[in-house]
Amino acid sequence: MRTLLILLTAVEIGLFIGALALYIHWIASSLRRTSASLAKVAFGVRAIETQAAPIGPGVTKINGQLATIAGALEGVALLAEQAGANGASAPGSSGAPSQGGQP
Repeated sequence: MRTLLILLTAVEIGLFIGALALYIHWIASSLRRTSASLAKVAFGVRAIETQAAPIGPGVTKINGQLATIAGALEGVALLAEQAGANGASAPGSSGAPSQGGQP
């Protein structure tokens, strides 16, 4: 009986080690696939970085030009408000359309 228990224990340990080996193989295979996918992703990210490299200096230049335009627009808006105020108070302009050319 004791020999049978030792034999069954050895078989159980063998099955356990086999199952562990199988799962370790499955995990290693999964990690290899993940590694290949990550390599493709890294390659794509490098390609995007290379393609987008010229954008940085261009954006800086555009931002500078937009800041200049924004500064000028404040003055233009002020002039437009002044012109609108002067046009509304001009003599003879009642805002109503004239009929037949007569006031």
